[in-house]
Amino acid sequence: MFTVKSVSVVYNPINENNTFTNGDFISGQVILDVAKDTQMQSLSIKIKGKADVFWTEQYHKTTVVYKDKEKFYSMESFFVNEDKKHEQELLKDPSGQPYCSVVGLGLHVYPFMFQLPQQNFPPSFKGSAGKIAYTLEAKLSRSLRVSSKGKAEFHYVPRPEPSNPELMEPQYGTKDKKMKFFTSGSVSMNISTDKIGYSLDEELKVLAEIENSSSRAIKPKYCLYEKHSFIAKGKRKLHKNNVIKEEGEPIQPKTSNNITKVLTIPPCLTISTLNCKVIKVEYRLRVYLDVPYASDPEIVLPIVLLLPQTTSEAKGPSKSDFGIWNQQAGDSAYPNAPPFAPLASPSAPLGPPGQFGATGPPDPFSPPSYPGPPAQQCPSNPQHPDSSAPPPYEGYQLYPQLPDDTKKA
Repeated sequence: MFTVKSVSVVYNPINENNTFTNGDFISGQVILDVAKDTQMQSLSIKIKGKADVFWTEQYHKTTVVYKDKEKFYSMESFFVNEDKKHEQELLKDPSGQPYCSVVGLGLHVYPFMFQLPQQNFPPSFKGSAGKIAYTLEAKLSRSLRVSSKGKAEFHYVPRPEPSNPELMEPQYGTKDKKMKFFTSGSVSMNISTDKIGYSLDEELKVLAEIENSSSRAIKPKYCLYEKHSFIAKGKRKLHKNNVIKEEGEPIQPKTSNNITKVLTIPPCLTISTLNCKVIKVEYRLRVYLDVPYASDPEIVLPIVLLLPQTTSEAKGPSKSDFGIWNQQAGDSAYPNAPPFAPLASPSAPLGPPGQFGATGPPDPFSPPSYPGPPAQQCPSNPQHPDSSAPPPYEGYQLYPQLPDDTKKA
């Protein structure tokens, strides 16, 4: 039997979308499950945010690896630290005493709390060749033993910033094309939008002036697509995906028409990410004319997707993975077990998300509410709670939960 059965991390959701933003307090528990008395060299909890990219390319018989990363922040607190090389203030129990470096059989719960930095960082994202991730990681070190770790990833969305005046300017595009071969004449189009930046709760209105001087009917088509750029070693890997594809009514030969097309932006899209060195998330509006037996003239305009100014909540994308991850040293673990209640089976359903109001961060002493699986559809956006709150709590220790047959009368 392994001495350390598991080390896991759980955190307390603060809203129904299970998202966090700048300045929010994030609290939770490190849960240590041991099979017998254990001497700890150190036990810590770290919160960090970073972006990673990785992909390979084949050149003849040579495989070239492209990888890079960007670190946004990293903060670590220790419950126990016997390593004198890293002197720092340790978290204390309620009586002000240091945590004990020796733990006995059972579950041991170590509450923690961090305040996220006030700066705006890129939102959580996962793509084909990289990701932007924000994690809580617990690490247990023992002398002459392999370290045991547990990790939980949480979904981060930056707080909306004041609108950039440049994003509120209208934009235009013009295209003229002479037809050849099976279609004679020419076509032209003028495309405009009232601005560049749109929030996820807005509609994208496209104005088109189309003149069809050709011998065939043409049909205007509209496409909003996303571009994911992964950058490493001066190389860029590009992934494109169509988000919206719609078409208008045919325009007959020798006629012109003014058309207004309204595109509904899907609310579950990731906002534009332009402040990361290794990952870019961008959007483009492509308007083109479907001309039979000829290449299609097109106009491409940039679109920047923003968070609504009235809320910092975001609907978690279906591709996001957040919740409880465990790296176990043994066969059994109880990642879903509330530390202040009898253990639930690993297959027991997860509880509903927690909620706190404007009075401050949640009490770490309260049982955690565990996040459920990522939503497949976008929920409504509630008003984000006020982040004004007292300084982070310094932590405390709960004593191990002993099996029923070992409890003393």
